[in-house]
Amino acid sequence: MRVLITGAAGFIGAALADALLARGDSVIGIDNCNDYYDPALKFDRIARVRENGGDFTFHQLDFADMAAVEAALGGAEFDSIVHLGAQAGVRYSLENPAAYVQSNLVGHANMLEVARHRGVAHMVYASSSSVYGGNEKLPFSVDDRADHPVSLYAATKRADEMLSESYAHLYRIPLTGLRFFTVYGPWGRPDMAMWIFTRKILAGEPIPVFNKGEMWRDFTYIDDIIAGVVAALDNPPADDGKVKAGGSSKPHALYNIGNHRSEKLTRLIELIGEACGREVAIDWQPMQKGDVTRTYADIEAIQRDLGYAPTTSIDVGVPRFVEWYREYTGA
Repeated sequence: MRVLITGAAGFIGAALADALLARGDSVIGIDNCNDYYDPALKFDRIARVRENGGDFTFHQLDFADMAAVEAALGGAEFDSIVHLGAQAGVRYSLENPAAYVQSNLVGHANMLEVARHRGVAHMVYASSSSVYGGNEKLPFSVDDRADHPVSLYAATKRADEMLSESYAHLYRIPLTGLRFFTVYGPWGRPDMAMWIFTRKILAGEPIPVFNKGEMWRDFTYIDDIIAGVVAALDNPPADDGKVKAGGSSKPHALYNIGNHRSEKLTRLIELIGEACGREVAIDWQPMQKGDVTRTYADIEAIQRDLGYAPTTSIDVGVPRFVEWYREYTGA
C-alpha cells in the first residue's frame, strides 16, 4: 500500500509513518512544520523516520495551499490518505482563530478534494474528543450528539466530520474519522500537559493545575493510538447502505480511539513526580475557557468493528514518556 500522511512531522503522523514503513508500505508525508511549537522537534521526528528506513518521501508544504499540494503530488501515486495534519490545541484557538479556520477547515476540504479526484480507496482523518463539548453523559459515545462545542478548535473538528459526511454521500468516498482522546508518549507535543508538567517538575518549578485539580482525562498511549489508526486504515467502511459507527448510512464511520479509562489529573501528576524522582509543587489555577472537566471514551464500536484493544495504562506509559523526555532533552 502507498499512503499519503498529512501532519507527517507531528506526534501521531511520524509514529504512523514508522509503523507503516515497518510493515512494508510506502509513505508520502507532508507537513508545513510551522512554529506553533519548536519546529526542531518536528524535523527530528522526520529524521527518525528516515533513519528507520523504508520507502519514505517528505514534502514540506501547507496542505491548506491547494496549488502547493497539487504541485508536490502531481506525479505521485497513493492508494489511501491518513489526514492527521491540523492546527492543534484548544487554548491557542482563543488567541489565533484564523489559523484554525485555514488549516482545519480549508485544509480538510482540500484533502477531501484530493481524495475525490484521485479516487483513493480510503481516507482516514483525525477528529477529536473535544467535539463532545460539555456533554455530561459518560463515557462519550459516537452515538451521542456533538453539536455544542465549547472551543473553536472543537467546532472545526466537528465541521470536518460534517464535510466528510457530505463527501461520502456525494462521491461515495470511504471515510473514517477518529476522535482521539489525549494522546501521550515518547516524541509527544510540548504544548501538552505531560510535557509541560515533566519539564517544570525537573526544573523545580510549580506546575499549573486548573479547576483545583478536578479534571479527568482518558489518556491514550501512542502505541495504542497507532494500532487503532492502522486498523482503521485497513478496514474502509463499505458502501452498503448499512448504518456505520457514528450513525451514517454512507461509507463514513466515526470512532472514539481512547483508553476507556478516565484518570484524575492529580494521579497523572503523582506518576510524573515519581518517574522524575522529584517533589511536585502545584500552582492552582481556575478553569480555563474552552476546556472541559472530563473526557472518557466509550470504545465499544472500534472494539467491535476493528478489534481495537488498548493495553497501556498510565502507570506504564508515564514512566516511558519521562525516560524518553530526559534522554531527548538532556534534563
